[in-house]
Amino acid sequence: MRNKAVAALLGAALLVAAPAMAQPRGEFGVFPPWQHGANDDATDKGFGFTVPEVDDLADFHGDPMGAKLVLYVGGNYFFAMAPLVAAFERENPGFAGHIYYETIPPGLLVTQIKSGGTITVGNMTWTVPADAYFAGLKKIQALIGDGTLADPAVPYVTNQLTIMIPKANPAHITGLADLGRPGVRLVMPNPAFEGIARQIKLSLAKAGGEALALRVYGAKVADGSTLLTHIHHRQSPLFLMQGRADAGITWRSEALFQEQIGNPIADIPIPARFNTTAIYAGAMVSGAPHPAAARLWLAFIHSPTALAIFARYGFAAYHPATSQGVSP
Repeated sequence: MRNKAVAALLGAALLVAAPAMAQPRGEFGVFPPWQHGANDDATDKGFGFTVPEVDDLADFHGDPMGAKLVLYVGGNYFFAMAPLVAAFERENPGFAGHIYYETIPPGLLVTQIKSGGTITVGNMTWTVPADAYFAGLKKIQALIGDGTLADPAVPYVTNQLTIMIPKANPAHITGLADLGRPGVRLVMPNPAFEGIARQIKLSLAKAGGEALALRVYGAKVADGSTLLTHIHHRQSPLFLMQGRADAGITWRSEALFQEQIGNPIADIPIPARFNTTAIYAGAMVSGAPHPAAARLWLAFIHSPTALAIFARYGFAAYHPATSQGVSP
């Protein structure tokens, strides 16, 4: 009897697990990867094993073995990478199936660069040195200055902040000042390794003075009503959809992506007088294994084709004469 009961339980578990591995549905839909493998350009994917919330490497894309181009991309536009890679491969078919990229926070990517490209996630460790790195313009310039990256810095698009909320807006958020209210639960990027936190503090101070910035990133962190993220571009909408937070500041592009794929997310625009503009840039990593490939991608990233893809998510093309702001 006991064996039959165990067999029945195992069978039930397999029935539950199989649909989740094939294509997340229902409650699993709130968990990344939200693109269900579209960001993996590998031509031979072998056995598919993705279990959202359990076995899920959402920020690592492609086949690291035999990669001809390796990109470390600050995760603020992970959702744009699939169409960007596809467009690049159409123009450069020799790279098809041979592009590997990561989209963890830019500060953590620098740590990986300085570790020789080695990273451990769970029980898995692998090494893939980067050819090019992408973050905010000031970060790129600083890394060129210390020799981590090679000249030149290549700026390409700009982005602005928004307040991301659950679609029903249960806390009735109308603007930045509301984020300081007692009882409003926030999910906010971690200043320890997220450049966006600098822009957020600037915008909070513009809207409500230093007191508001200190309340959101000080008192509310201390009392537990502000949760700090580790991978803000994934965790912010996830925490909102799970009911763990009422609002959080992200890049506008991230909110637009969530709305476009049908997740129950909305956003409250931040007026221009309070907003802060980020300038995105990239550069080749010093000692890149594939320098010619890195130069090809850096030329592509500000081409009309790439800029048209970025525009789908609310990014604006970078123009030196008109782009003003503080880059992350």
